[in-house]
Amino acid sequence: MSSARITIVASRYNEQYTDALIENCIQELDIIMPGTRIEIVRVPGAYEVPVAVKRSIVLADKQPRVVIALGVIIKGSTDHADLIGASVTHSLQQIALDTLVPVIHEVILVNDEKQAFARCIGSALNRGREAARAATAMLELIEQPK
Repeated sequence: MSSARITIVASRYNEQYTDALIENCIQELDIIMPGTRIEIVRVPGAYEVPVAVKRSIVLADKQPRVVIALGVIIKGSTDHADLIGASVTHSLQQIALDTLVPVIHEVILVNDEKQAFARCIGSALNRGREAARAATAMLELIEQPK
């Protein structure tokens, strides 16, 4: 498993938080799966994450064993964030089901920047680290003998 190929697809929107998610995810992967080959793909916003995830699976010369989707959606005064969050969630699940490549979904929807900080930069609820752990767990599961 140490030579596993993992693709991280991350939004650029809310960059302070998404950069922290990426950094924490990579640090955790380095600890629990040293030698993992990681490719990072950046997209403009959360809505663009699913298409990049699917491209990384379907069009890649070497298909990743797991894809980690990272992004931060901060709610505003309209329902736009909820609609984006629901669309991204449904799309990522469908991609995983269609391709049988695990997609770790950490495109998070938060109420405010305080929650974003806690989940992306803070240590107690860090979703970047949790994404790395989930990817490891899924790799262990799919690499078990049948």
